[in-house]
Amino acid sequence: MSQSLNNFSFSFTAKMTHHCTKFSGHWKIIVFDEECFQGRRHEFTSECCNVMEFGFETVRSLRVESGAWVGYEHASYQGQQFVLERGEYPQCDAFGGSNAYHIERMTSFRPIACANHRECRMTIYERENFLARKGELSDDYPSLQAMGWCNNEVGSLRVQSGAFVCYQYPGYRGYQYIMECDRHCGEYKHFREFGSHSQTPQIQSIRRIQQ
Repeated sequence: MSQSLNNFSFSFTAKMTHHCTKFSGHWKIIVFDEECFQGRRHEFTSECCNVMEFGFETVRSLRVESGAWVGYEHASYQGQQFVLERGEYPQCDAFGGSNAYHIERMTSFRPIACANHRECRMTIYERENFLARKGELSDDYPSLQAMGWCNNEVGSLRVQSGAFVCYQYPGYRGYQYIMECDRHCGEYKHFREFGSHSQTPQIQSIRRIQQ
């Protein structure tokens, strides 16, 4: 960790400005309908709301060649979500990285246009509607509580720039919630806005998304 949460103050008075910069490069992801990059394949350079429209039952392996993406369990960007950064994912379980749940399918996905690892700013709040104690983030936090956050929940948050992935448990494990400065105008007033699969405000680790 490059910083502790001694600067993770709960009483900042300066308001962080919203500065959302879009990725200027090209996105590219190659998906396969069998594990280990076998079977039918298709290359995408933009979002896909349902791989079944391209003859896939689901995606079982993939390569991200450029840009950052978010994958979804169901069509139309619904269900569990998971960040996909540059690299190879030989099977479904690799989609979620170090997770505490099993991923069986990916049916839709889209680029994360505002991912910018060097310019990420987010304010988290203890309660919904941006109330109670708050903390400002610009780094990776494998354990919010260990760095000074008040409990294991985040009631609401504002993303001023870049994109973050929030995890249910410490150590970047559990359900993922992708938070972007260009979605909801960067404002997530209630935990149910974190994602269609969100059933709890429990967030215990957060990191910046690599483009």
